[in-house]
Amino acid sequence: MKKGEIIQDLVVETMAAEGKCLSRMNGIVIFLEGGAPGDTVDVQLTKIKSSFLEGRVTAIKKLSPSRSTPFCQHFGTCGGCSWQHIQYETQLLYKHKQVVDNLERIGGLQLPQIEPILGAPQTRYYRNKLDYTFSSQRWLSFAEMDDRRAESGDPWGTAEPALGYHIPRKYDLVFDVRECHLQADPSNAIRLAVRDEALKNNIPFFDLRKQIGFLRTLTIRTANTGEVMVILQVTYEKMEWIDNILLRLEKDFPQISSFQYVINGKKNDTFSDLNISTWKGNNYITERMQKPDGGNLNFRVGPKSFYQTNSVQAHALYMLAFKMAALKGDELVYDLYTGTGTIANFVAGHAKRVVGLEYVAASIADAKINADINNIKNTDFFAGDIKDLLDEGFLATHGRPDTIITDPPRAGMHEGVTRMLLKAAPQRIVYVSCNPATQARDLRILNDDYEIVSVQPVDMFPHTMHVENVVGLNRR
Repeated sequence: MKKGEIIQDLVVETMAAEGKCLSRMNGIVIFLEGGAPGDTVDVQLTKIKSSFLEGRVTAIKKLSPSRSTPFCQHFGTCGGCSWQHIQYETQLLYKHKQVVDNLERIGGLQLPQIEPILGAPQTRYYRNKLDYTFSSQRWLSFAEMDDRRAESGDPWGTAEPALGYHIPRKYDLVFDVRECHLQADPSNAIRLAVRDEALKNNIPFFDLRKQIGFLRTLTIRTANTGEVMVILQVTYEKMEWIDNILLRLEKDFPQISSFQYVINGKKNDTFSDLNISTWKGNNYITERMQKPDGGNLNFRVGPKSFYQTNSVQAHALYMLAFKMAALKGDELVYDLYTGTGTIANFVAGHAKRVVGLEYVAASIADAKINADINNIKNTDFFAGDIKDLLDEGFLATHGRPDTIITDPPRAGMHEGVTRMLLKAAPQRIVYVSCNPATQARDLRILNDDYEIVSVQPVDMFPHTMHVENVVGLNRR
């Protein structure tokens, strides 16, 4: 078999990692892009390996009964919502299977009965944060290039700017987003207004290859209180252009309560290490979350703050963690990777004391503010690399925890942290994860001393392959 060869009439068997599908031919595994389980398809091979093949679907001969009509005009171009051609109920089945496969195959773990995955009540417009990229030359589809070649002989033609998302796996290619179904109004209107104002005033979009231009990224954050934050990232300070755009937004969108901008001359768009300037309004927006026993918690979310991007499912996730922690009120709780202290402050009313640890100092500052504005007096927060921070000296100073709640990033916990949990020896551990593969790896280390007593997958990101999972462990 050769790269580029067409394999006909393959039956798609199941979903695989990274949102791909899986088929087999003569016992050889083929990972596919563009299919759905149950489809019969033709596939063009894109990669030849000794143990597997990769390909892309070029024709669908028979549609799967699990298929759904994609709702977004950018489906197939955009890397987000890549499962929207699959019925939501089927998505949930494969996400549940992903959790089980990872825990059993990677972790080699003995599992209790796993609860059915908790689906999202809202499958569109569920995100509270989106990042858009400016590009001086938008990505063109093959059809657009063919049209231009026919008209003028030049497939590229005049460069047109874009404000949108990167083409998957292409850092320098951005397509122009007309409508996104991930974030509720006024998100789409704000993006289009920024694009329009920039073009009217001839403000240069960034060239991702040459690293020249002015406008770099646009971040829109919304809160369930109705507040909106806009963060405009530019390469250098030219207030005339910044004012042009932000004045337009102030005029058209009175719900925007926080106008921020950041000057970034680096070669990447991260701004956690840069100063953020408040052009007008507050330097934060406020999210509201119901406490386990009623009443509300308010969380200030700044430009650099981490907050779960699906607010509705975040509450469901934290309620699961709270229930698995089974707090009686006299426990010392450690909340690892506490971020802005959301989980720590969420459970504080049911614990004697909560200690939050986080490696981002700015997040710890937010966590302390969030405790203060909610009049929570029994939390302490510490910033530092958790593998260095959490040691025997820390335990001796702050007490050995009765319960640990951990919610690490996708990479999971550093092995030193996982082994330190064994030394801390809490009676109960609740492990919240956005990556069941790394969670399974860490649970395998904990397995000798801890028994898994509950597993609950949660869908935070409908129409994607991503899944959250909450595991409760008791000391053996």
